[in-house]
Amino acid sequence: MNTTAQKKLVQAAAKAPAAKKQAVKKPAAKKPVVKKATTTATTKVVTKTAVKKAPVKAVKAATPVKAVKTTKVKKPKLVRDSFTIPKDEYIVIDSLKIRAGKLGQAVKKSELLRAGVKALAAMSDIQFKAALSNVPTIKTGRPKSSK
Repeated sequence: MNTTAQKKLVQAAAKAPAAKKQAVKKPAAKKPVVKKATTTATTKVVTKTAVKKAPVKAVKAATPVKAVKTTKVKKPKLVRDSFTIPKDEYIVIDSLKIRAGKLGQAVKKSELLRAGVKALAAMSDIQFKAALSNVPTIKTGRPKSSK
């Protein structure tokens, strides 16, 4: 329980005699609320002495937790991009998605492309140059719409 909530309960217990006098003057609907406040306040006052010792231990335990929080790895910043790709190569992406699904690995198009980039990065210079030479150059930009 929060220490602020405990303080409020202790204050409510101290004001309980005054609250009872006011409750007599007010309608009967307010009486159950006053009774609940006084009964919980008296039980919380008893446990307050036991709770005072706990925050000292909690502060000591909280110090190592802060050290763990500082070692968290930040998520990489994402970049949104768009590009033009020939339809036959786009169909290859769909077939690779189906192939991955049959192997039990559901994959998104962006994940496939990222895996391809990692595969290209792992290649030697000769293999990388050969892979690039197999890809034809296309005109960049949006294709003209045919209506």
